[in-house]
Amino acid sequence: MPRLTKAKTDTRTTSAVPAIPVSDVLARLRALKTDTSAELKDQWRELFGSEPPPYSRSYLQSRLAYRVQEIAHGGLKPVTIQRLEALGEQLDGGNVVLRRIRHDDKPIAGTRLIRAYRGIEHCVTVRQEGYEYQGRPYGSLSAIARAITGTRWNGWVFFGLKNARGRS
Repeated sequence: MPRLTKAKTDTRTTSAVPAIPVSDVLARLRALKTDTSAELKDQWRELFGSEPPPYSRSYLQSRLAYRVQEIAHGGLKPVTIQRLEALGEQLDGGNVVLRRIRHDDKPIAGTRLIRAYRGIEHCVTVRQEGYEYQGRPYGSLSAIARAITGTRWNGWVFFGLKNARGRS
């Protein structure tokens, strides 16, 4: 039975979280790969003191892996947190709302956009720099839409990321 203590780095909740010995970390991380979704959610409740978010299994696994290590080894040092906050303020002038706004509307790298056109399914992969279609790099979705249709298209409209009136 794990010993209950308040984690030093846990600022999200005042409830007690179990202490995790450093020697148990690797075994717990390995177990995350085979645990059921219900077991992952139970661990979330235990380690975060809140209900798990309705996200994918891989998200829960990655956040739990970080949390296990955070509890066992300690979180970020206060000086590191202060430095990160200072860097954030340099970027946005201390306006926390600006931190939540993306600077572009481009989908996250790795996203696959699928569009059926004239009975053929076309798949585009979003890359860090541009897009990939049929193994070739493209700089814009409009260029891909033109390659598919032979006519000029707004790529965002063609792939359903925006309607014809420009709204997302």
